Order: sequence, then structure tokens, then C-alpha cells
Amino acid sequence: MRTPIRKARRLVVKVGSALVTNNGEGLAVEALADWARQIAALRAEGREIVLVSSGAIAAGMQRLGWTRRPQEMHQLQAAAAVGQIGLAGAYQELCRARGLTAAQILLTLGDTEERRRYLNARATIGTLLR
Repeated sequence: MRTPIRKARRLVVKVGSALVTNNGEGLAVEALADWARQIAALRAEGREIVLVSSGAIAAGMQRLGWTRRPQEMHQLQAAAAVGQIGLAGAYQELCRARGLTAAQILLTLGDTEERRRYLNARATIGTLLR
């Protein structure tokens, strides 16, 4: 590991849809399990870990049998709704097996732009990390 990362108290890791869903072939459970293992090891070192995960739309498309990414918002939201429940469940199960508690926070642009909402989101994340 690079020195700044090795010394970091808090790490934010972003994983994209291709990694989460085996390039759209369904949830990459082995990869998710490996991330849970790595997060548990880092938590044991006293670090705070935030995993930012894409993949809800891709997972939903796979579950719905859709082969082409939809263009209309209502279809994207439907795919995300179907995929998110499976994705969150998988993370919860794999984290629990490692003694971790998984949580999900859904944020919008307004949660980062409006000060009151930003402060609430920041406090919520802080509470979860503790």
C-alpha cells in the first residue's frame, strides 16, 4: 500500500457496476465476499471504511431479464429498485459473516448541496462509522 493510504484513518472505496455484477452477468458474490474480508481486516486495524457501490441498475436488469440498458427514467428506477434490494441483501449477509454491520445510505445531489441536509448526512455517516 502507498504510504498515505497505509496511514489513513478513514478510507472511502468506490466499486463500479462492472465489478459488482461480473459485467452484468449477476452479482459477483465472490468479489463482494472478498471486499467484506478486506473491510473486516481494515476495521480490525481500527480504520473506518465507507464502501460506495454502484451496481443496482445492472443487477436489476439481470434479475428482470433485460439485455439492454433502458433509457427512460422510470425504467432505470425500476431496475435500480429490483437490483438494490438484492445488492443490499448480499452486502448485509457477507458483512454479517465477518462480524460487520452493513448499512445503506441513499443520497441525492440535494443532500450534498443544501447545508442542513449535508450536515444531517454527515452526522448520520459519522454515527454509523462509530
